[in-house]
Amino acid sequence: MKFCLSILLMICFLVNISGQDYLTKKTVPKKVKEKYNKAVKWSRAKEYNKAYKAFQKILQKTPQFVDADLMLAAIHYDRDEFAKAEQKYEEVLGYAADYRTRTLYEIALTELKQEKFEEAIHHLERFLEEEQKNKRLRVRAKNHIKTAKFKSYALKNPVPFHPEPLPGAINTPHREYLISLTAEEDRLVVTRRVGIQEDLYASEKIDGIWQDGIFLEDINTNLSEGAQTLSADGKMLVYTACNRKDGYGDCDLYVSYKSKDKWSTPKNIGGTINSKAWESQPTLSSDGNTLYFASNRAGGLGNKDIWVTFKQANGQWGRPKNLGDNINTSGSEQAPFIHADNQTLYFMSDEHPGMGAHDLFVARKKNDDTWGNPENLGYPINTVANEGALVVQLDGKRAYFARDRNIEQGVEGTIPNEDIYSFELHEAARPNAATYVKAKVYDAETRLLIDAQVEFVALRSQKVFAKTHTGTEGRFLICLPLGQSYALNVNKDTYLFHSENFALEEIRAQTTPYLLEIYLKKIPAPSSSLKEKVSQPIVLRNIFFETASAVLLKASLFELHKLFRLLDEHPDMKIQLNGHTDDVGSELDNLLLSENRAKAVYQFLIEKGISMERLNYKGFGESQPIDTNETEKGRQNNRRTEFEIIK
Repeated sequence: MKFCLSILLMICFLVNISGQDYLTKKTVPKKVKEKYNKAVKWSRAKEYNKAYKAFQKILQKTPQFVDADLMLAAIHYDRDEFAKAEQKYEEVLGYAADYRTRTLYEIALTELKQEKFEEAIHHLERFLEEEQKNKRLRVRAKNHIKTAKFKSYALKNPVPFHPEPLPGAINTPHREYLISLTAEEDRLVVTRRVGIQEDLYASEKIDGIWQDGIFLEDINTNLSEGAQTLSADGKMLVYTACNRKDGYGDCDLYVSYKSKDKWSTPKNIGGTINSKAWESQPTLSSDGNTLYFASNRAGGLGNKDIWVTFKQANGQWGRPKNLGDNINTSGSEQAPFIHADNQTLYFMSDEHPGMGAHDLFVARKKNDDTWGNPENLGYPINTVANEGALVVQLDGKRAYFARDRNIEQGVEGTIPNEDIYSFELHEAARPNAATYVKAKVYDAETRLLIDAQVEFVALRSQKVFAKTHTGTEGRFLICLPLGQSYALNVNKDTYLFHSENFALEEIRAQTTPYLLEIYLKKIPAPSSSLKEKVSQPIVLRNIFFETASAVLLKASLFELHKLFRLLDEHPDMKIQLNGHTDDVGSELDNLLLSENRAKAVYQFLIEKGISMERLNYKGFGESQPIDTNETEKGRQNNRRTEFEIIK
């Protein structure tokens, strides 16, 4: 009778008191649970072989012990044995589908690893139907569905991608990554890692070939330096340094300035930007007034976020702002790069739908200065591996990034071995193209380079686009995004200003930059000459009229106000305004039009408060061309308004 009772109890135990036909860690005998817990410890310590054998022995004696089967599946997953992991999860779902909803989530992960996207989506949707409490996993499941749909599409629709290592000697047997380029794309700085030491190296392109990297001895120390950004003109370097005595946190941003061939002593960029946390991977806007960087500082949305700070009127950086949840996620966003158009941001993320770990994304700034939804750069630019930081040249056609040369050579399971590569960026991922203006500013009489103020204005909005000064070297470089037109004004106390116009509104592609030599003329003293005309004519290149009319356009206001301020600051100055036309139309009509246009500027100045005794105007029609009338560009140059100082 006792024997029969024992058999009956065993049968009840095996079918589980709850009526289930499987066992759990709560219902197995104590000795089995002890062995199970020991195997779990081995698994957590990554002693997978010990753990695997232990779980197998447990399951031989205690079949359909669901927690042991799930641990075996997890071990397969951790060992990248995804097909075996999937098979084991399928077995569990076959006999214990009601045990743990999370099994649906875990099997979906194994299917994603095997690119079984439809199956993964099916299991994730079932998981969302059944799991209503775990908000964190629900968010992840929804993201995985987006990822599965993206990867399914991306693999079927690969983008053009043909990476090539940079020509020349910048790549070495050591690791090179995190490239920074000047706007002229003739100089770069790269982070090079030798052993555990990171340092900054510079290279120059000569005849299309990058030269040996030069160790930046003014910057590098016996500690590591890296993750840098160069200003467009190559004169400012912001980089990352860690564990410094003057640091605010683990890693801080530092800044150095170049004068001739020497970098200044690096300085911590300050406590407004740097915090007790990790700040790294900076990128400067082309005008040098906006700085983006990655940080895990307090107030972020995830592990690492992208932040932005703006240079204030006093030259100091403002308090950083998080780029918000369109860019940042609960995961990690890093390695921002802002293109010279100041509208297109490239960055890495492991949370937005992608191909694998960290993918490369592009986001575009909207008219209200918020960021649009990030777009994955596509496969095979992005893969299941980590893709590194991206830099895109001015015209938007070519991109640079670090690529593991082991991938190129088909070597797996080794330490990363990066070189710098470039590739043609497919059109959908390109920014707005940009060009640049590079100039030298001279004293017209002495022919010596001088320090002058430089100001660019976007003519459509009449807002200042960029301001700088030439410094003692008398030079400047400013990047101009295509798609709008700009006025340039160069001025210096006691000199007449110089203006230029860059009509880029209808231009979408331009490879030739503007290289200028500007000669500023000193303001002559009223008594310096007995001649009626004291100065040579100064062309006002940003005075515009309606077609065949003397009605001033709004785009003229910037230049008109510059002329007014010149007269207001020099109350003894008298000027004559000259109007000129091209040769289209009759001579008489052109003479009348040119006079009326000069008169329109004259009347603007009078309305602003300049005495008419100080002003004169005259029309010359088509009689004094300064360019050919055979081309549209030449005719534009001939249609001009000038002023000259008179006695």
